[in-house]
Amino acid sequence: MYKIVGKKFLTPSIALMDVEAPRMAKSAKPGQFLIVRVHSKGERIPLTICDYDRDKGTVTIVTQVVGASSRMICHMEEGDKFTDFAGPLGQPSEFIHASREELSSKRFIFIAGGLGTAPVYPQVKYLHSMGAKIDVIIGAKNKDMVILEKEMGALCDNLYICTDDGSYGRKGLVTEMLKELLEKGEKYDQAVAIGPMIMMKFVTLTAKPYNLPLLVSLNTLMVDGTGMCGACRVTIGDEVKFACVDGPEFDAYKVDFDEAMRRQGMYKTVEKEADHKCKIGLRDEK
Repeated sequence: MYKIVGKKFLTPSIALMDVEAPRMAKSAKPGQFLIVRVHSKGERIPLTICDYDRDKGTVTIVTQVVGASSRMICHMEEGDKFTDFAGPLGQPSEFIHASREELSSKRFIFIAGGLGTAPVYPQVKYLHSMGAKIDVIIGAKNKDMVILEKEMGALCDNLYICTDDGSYGRKGLVTEMLKELLEKGEKYDQAVAIGPMIMMKFVTLTAKPYNLPLLVSLNTLMVDGTGMCGACRVTIGDEVKFACVDGPEFDAYKVDFDEAMRRQGMYKTVEKEADHKCKIGLRDEK
């Protein structure tokens, strides 16, 4: 059992939790994910690792209410325990294999959309510790949906906030901000985009004319997290890969985004039905 030792809501629908998991905290790396189960009969839920504290033995997760299982997770409180909290899983970010000397001479830009800000955070934190130069673009629907702004701002050289409705930061899409920076002549050795599939697709289309190396995370495709269910199967170049075991990060220019988005939409009807039952169950508990 894995105890929740800290919890706060970043927005009304997004919860951050610190969970006691000493072994995972010691081995976790940026880019990896974990699997949680609320109870013994619960669904296996893949969540990206937002942070880890090796000294305290805790791992931080960020969960947004989008369906039945995520609603159950966000309903948990400090002191509650997860039945399963397994990981770290997946391949870590490529840059962890580079030396401090190499990373300190490079400049990175991260494009985070919505909840994608959470998995961007440990990567930025790691690169900051290595002396790299980092710019970050965070996109959200509105001011209330911007998360981890203060934490991210303390680690990067430049932080750009974009909101769809203009209620905070710059009004517009993250792709517009990225294009503006590239048009101004800003040079980056590597870009990383994490967020909704459609956002990553258009970030890829925006970056391609500038020959900007770009990685994207296909973590939103994962279901089982082991490669056995086949739900996260996707075409990368001329190969078939699984986001959970081969990724979740891939070369953006090789990803078949249209195929990935079709696959992602397969379970929406079932998830809506399950979430409706979950809402009724939680209401009956009160």
